[in-house]
Amino acid sequence: MENLMVVYCSCKVIWTLLVTILGYASTLPVGDDSICTAEELAKYSIIFTGKWSQTAFPKQYPLYRPPAQWSSMLGVTHSSDYSMWKKNEYASNGVRDFAEKGEAWVLMKEIEEAGEKIQSVHGIFSAPAISSGTGQTSTELEVHSRHPLVSFVVRIVPSPDWFVGIDSLNLCEGDHWMEEVSIDLFPYDAGTDSGFTFSSPNFATIPQDTVTEITCSSPSHPANSFYYPKLKILPPIAQVTMVKLKKNQLGLPAPYLNLPAKSNEVIDSVSETPLDCEVSQWSSWGLCRGICRKTGTKIRTRFVLLQPANNGMPCPNLDEETGCEPENCV
Repeated sequence: MENLMVVYCSCKVIWTLLVTILGYASTLPVGDDSICTAEELAKYSIIFTGKWSQTAFPKQYPLYRPPAQWSSMLGVTHSSDYSMWKKNEYASNGVRDFAEKGEAWVLMKEIEEAGEKIQSVHGIFSAPAISSGTGQTSTELEVHSRHPLVSFVVRIVPSPDWFVGIDSLNLCEGDHWMEEVSIDLFPYDAGTDSGFTFSSPNFATIPQDTVTEITCSSPSHPANSFYYPKLKILPPIAQVTMVKLKKNQLGLPAPYLNLPAKSNEVIDSVSETPLDCEVSQWSSWGLCRGICRKTGTKIRTRFVLLQPANNGMPCPNLDEETGCEPENCV
């Protein structure tokens, strides 16, 4: 009997210990950042490079009012408890305002509230705007072992609600911080405006849609400014590079270089994206001209909607003639 009591007590102790461990584990934060054992703090230089050139993106490329350019960058370092934006999820009011109008106040307030309520935010960073489609801007950011994720947004200007960015990139790899990372960026639609082109008027999406990636075939509409049906994928419209700063570099300004378009194109070796000619539908046939009781001719016309570029398919004939019988003859 005593042996049975000892076994029972031993099992009870083990069960209690197991429940305690499981209960503690359930309170741990969920996500990749929970396993970061690197040194507590690390600083990075973040360099954003715009690659939005007329060579790579010839369709409807904005040349004026306003010309192609990038908004300022707004970013945050955080834990997995916070999300600035996510693909296939609804954009917050702050992301909507930033993507549509470049206004950062609401998004900044959302970030600050998340930091105060659940301690999920370590810091906010920003970088200056770029006044052309190609060029660079940079700043510094600081990550923490409990906040190793980086997110940011940069608005495409002009556009209805399009942006590029990163969602929750983890700079921590177990017991060390990544030394350098470079990522190609592609356009996203915030799902709050229904415009198809860079210069579309404001037309709210009701009900709001989720954040989606814009590709060469989606939205599948010829009016879409990024619609290149002959391509398999769009060329990167931008790139971001993050480089870990050594301790003797801390406090030094991040490298900043706003390159002119030609310099950027040489450095990046941008491949030309072919753009085929686009023409309108045929007009109605004109009046039949000719001598009575003899075959006459009538003509219909069309016009160029989009001039070809970068060895794209040339424009077809813009007028067509056919035979006809003149009318109203006596």
